[in-house]
Amino acid sequence: MKKFYAVMLVAVMFLAVPSARSEEKNWSDQAELSYVKTSGNSDLSTLSFKNELKAKFSEQLSSTWKLGALSGQNAGSRTAERFYTELRGDYLFTERLYSYLTVGWEKDSFAGIDRRIYSGPGAGYKLLLGPRHLLNAEAGLNYVSEKYTDDTNNDFLSGRLFGKYEFAFNDANKFSQSLEYLHDFEASKHYKIRSETAVTSALNSKFSLKVSYTVNYDHMPVPATLDHTDTILATALVANF
Repeated sequence: MKKFYAVMLVAVMFLAVPSARSEEKNWSDQAELSYVKTSGNSDLSTLSFKNELKAKFSEQLSSTWKLGALSGQNAGSRTAERFYTELRGDYLFTERLYSYLTVGWEKDSFAGIDRRIYSGPGAGYKLLLGPRHLLNAEAGLNYVSEKYTDDTNNDFLSGRLFGKYEFAFNDANKFSQSLEYLHDFEASKHYKIRSETAVTSALNSKFSLKVSYTVNYDHMPVPATLDHTDTILATALVANF
């Protein structure tokens, strides 16, 4: 199984490298950085970083590489720590219909996840194409291998449903809402829901300000003593390249 993930990782990383021979710019990169620090009655600091690199090889084939990190401390003690990366290749069959293949890794020790590796295919459909309204829906399967902070582990087949809506108020401001549902086919009570609500406002052609509210819900966290819901309210500076 480790060899399978290694092969998948190399394959999608190959897709994620922009072609140097193309005369046109066939890639884009978006980085987010947010930092919050308070003192006085509360001593809290949080640092969050996200990056999304997109490459386009033809009218049909493209790839995306995401990575991110979050670290939080309260009164000198670490209270949050999350790292993740995901590589994805997309193939567009028509203007609206596409397929994808993903492989990813995640670590979130304060949510009980010592290591989470997943990979699988899926398909999507663009319901609204813009320019002001964008809406797409996806469905897929993932093989998931999880190791928890209590030294237990679980390998299972997971189903994925995802939707994202974007509304452009104008050229500089937009609203977005995404919702993801992950289901364990081997344990029907084990499912996760992820939601992100965000408003982004452009400062100039390169930089934007983004305010987002993220909710992560785990119906059966491991260990069972953990809270079911994690929320993140963040204000980030976004750089587009």
